[in-house]
Amino acid sequence: MRLTKFEHAAFLLETDGTKLIVDPGAFTSPIADVEHTAAVLITHLHPDHWTAEHLDRILAASPEAVLYGPAGVAAAADGYDITVVAPGDVVEAGPFTLRFFGGTHAVIHSSIPVIDNVGVLINDLVYYPGDSFAVPEGVDVDLLAAPAGAPWMKISEGMDFVTAVAPKRAFGTHEMVLSGPGQSMSHDRLQWATEQGGGTYYPLAPLDTLEV
Repeated sequence: MRLTKFEHAAFLLETDGTKLIVDPGAFTSPIADVEHTAAVLITHLHPDHWTAEHLDRILAASPEAVLYGPAGVAAAADGYDITVVAPGDVVEAGPFTLRFFGGTHAVIHSSIPVIDNVGVLINDLVYYPGDSFAVPEGVDVDLLAAPAGAPWMKISEGMDFVTAVAPKRAFGTHEMVLSGPGQSMSHDRLQWATEQGGGTYYPLAPLDTLEV
């Protein structure tokens, strides 16, 4: 299984020619080669994690693709057939098994309502929390997509999250809100946190890949 990182929160997993796309949002360039997409996962309703333009391009190339998201996504993505998922659910999407965790978005500010958000464990190997620090309790994570920067976090919280998960490998995501120097600083901190559990950190740039 190969992971390809895109800008911000989006990434793609591909196995045997079949694809899973996660969180293709407003800070992500149009994704090429979206044929044979089995599913699209949207962790929550914020536009940096999904846009109609991305969904339309994916569905035009892969009309049988299933769209997954929590209830808030189904309400926001009016006109799209969203299969609603919640923490504790397990679904099969082609060669991908998706297990869901968490339930709520991290708090941005007391004045901003907290929305629903799901973390996802893919094929019992790759874990991505969406916009949260939900730890998948009891799971031995091979590869963690770790938040690097966001209005709802400070880097110490990201470091604590990585050390709590203790993945074998990790890479940074949700980084487009940071400047270039800011991204480098966050990568350095997340690398330190990953290494505390004996893992290896990869400062992936858009279109970089990892074998899982």
